[in-house]
Amino acid sequence: MTNNTEEKIMPVGGQAVIEGVMMRSPKRIATAIRRASGKIEVKVLEFQSLIQRYTYLNIPIIRGAVTLIEVMVLGIKTLQWSADKAMEDLEAKEAAQGNKTKKKEKKQGMSTMHAVFSVGLALIIGVAAFFVLPLYLTTHLFNIEKQALTFNLVAGLIRITLFLLYIWGISFMKDVKRLFEYHGAEHKSVFAFEDKVQLSVPNARKYTTFHPRCGTSFLVIVMLISLFFFAIVDTIIILWTGNITLLTRLAVHLPLIPFVGGLSYEALKASANNIDNPIVRILIAPGLGLQRITTSEPDDRQLEVGIVALQAALGEDLKSELVAEPVVESEVVFTSA
Repeated sequence: MTNNTEEKIMPVGGQAVIEGVMMRSPKRIATAIRRASGKIEVKVLEFQSLIQRYTYLNIPIIRGAVTLIEVMVLGIKTLQWSADKAMEDLEAKEAAQGNKTKKKEKKQGMSTMHAVFSVGLALIIGVAAFFVLPLYLTTHLFNIEKQALTFNLVAGLIRITLFLLYIWGISFMKDVKRLFEYHGAEHKSVFAFEDKVQLSVPNARKYTTFHPRCGTSFLVIVMLISLFFFAIVDTIIILWTGNITLLTRLAVHLPLIPFVGGLSYEALKASANNIDNPIVRILIAPGLGLQRITTSEPDDRQLEVGIVALQAALGEDLKSELVAEPVVESEVVFTSA
């Protein structure tokens, strides 16, 4: 997809949430969800990244690690907010049907500390399943511990296989299917914005659901870069000590995961800025291919939600970035942060 102008477009991105989309611009974060009533509810937060506030963090690799942590914390908080609203709708439906249950007092939203804890727990589970387990299996199933490149190729293939099986397995869940449709709505809305056309459902509908800056593509880049990066690290250890064990690998590899994430972030940015390069197209093909699972074609109502979220995230910058105002038909209501 090419832009109609060489003018640099404001970087935007987001993620799917329960019955909605979260969009992020350099100045704010907006989450739009479709309520059971049919209205679109929007929450907007003014936001400035740590790398914008502290210049010493805005350096290659470091900025990638910082951004990833921010994205995970924000992602979990917005998911929780959308889950709270979905629960409100479910309780209202049950009450209307006469299935009244004792109302439990609950706290809406999620505190920053709670979000950080949730991110930490998710990271521990993810590292154990997709990082430690492949190393353990490769060590105990194959006699290739001292063959650095071969070892990491095998571990990488096991890691990728486990990840693909996980993504493929959850894609059959009804709620996840809906989430992947909103993921597609997010991508189509962003493509329309980047192409500087009017943000409307008919215009957004014609774009693909496969975006090169997607988090899915990022995860593929992480797995590929980690494969070769840790092969180099293991080679250095073997040349230095003459031996390497599973415990040594874990002790060295685990602390370097943020570094690999930072490298992958820079690779993702570079690929997005050179999308027309034939070599780049080949390198990003696996990530785009995986999006055939993690994104689905959204319906018009889902596209509306994506457009509203993007409009709210852009705020007063909208008119300077687009050739026309957004067009949506559903009623939109804003909620306090």
